[in-house]
Amino acid sequence: MKFIVAVDCEGVAGVAGAPGGSLNESRDLEFARLQATREADAAARGFFAAGASQVIVWDNHGGSLNLHYDQLDERCDIALGVGFPHRWPGLEKDFAGVALIGYHAMDNTIDGVICHSFSSVSYQYMKVNGREVGEMGIDGAMAGRLGVPVVLVASDDKGVAEAGAFFPWAETATTKQGLGWNGALSKHPRRAVAEIQAAAQRAAGRLGQMKAFTFAEPLDFEIRYKRIEAAQAASRGYKRGERLDPYTVRWTLERLEDYW
Repeated sequence: MKFIVAVDCEGVAGVAGAPGGSLNESRDLEFARLQATREADAAARGFFAAGASQVIVWDNHGGSLNLHYDQLDERCDIALGVGFPHRWPGLEKDFAGVALIGYHAMDNTIDGVICHSFSSVSYQYMKVNGREVGEMGIDGAMAGRLGVPVVLVASDDKGVAEAGAFFPWAETATTKQGLGWNGALSKHPRRAVAEIQAAAQRAAGRLGQMKAFTFAEPLDFEIRYKRIEAAQAASRGYKRGERLDPYTVRWTLERLEDYW
């Protein structure tokens, strides 16, 4: 069994962000990086305890240089940095599953902690085939195109609910209750870590029940931008899309990778 653990930072325990800015402008950032390391390590340990032969930890927040790599289980391999040929660096069809750790709810989620879709300053929402999606849906579908299922998601309660709508078979661990964009009632970080490790072990024991998530292709991909000049640029650039209104642009794609 081989797994990839994709790690974001907003959805981990003990993190609530910064009013008026992203997590990267927050005093919580350093703790978020540490807790994301702990939660990624917990997922990896759970998979190893269930018999995994390889676990890749993919550092997937911002510029992808966030985790305290020396604090990960030494059996892990680590994907870090940017410029990979595609999302999910190292993923192949023979992997048993992927995990989304520290992910967050999509844009337009009421009381989702630091909820956004790839950029909290650029996008109002994203849609695939008319359905609003966030980072979980996009990354889950990217893995699904290789036939690899999402088997575990750890996030706040709003993110866990979103995961249930896309991947109802996956094991989940709830790190905190979202009370606002910058407010949360969090589990103690160590308790969250223990629950993630246990959830990873359960996921590895239920692989026969897991399914690969995909979108029907070719697909319609739509972005509503927060600034009118961003929509204008998107409709005129090399990925030229159809301008639906001053803020919204749509593309017809053969596959999701054609945008990323």
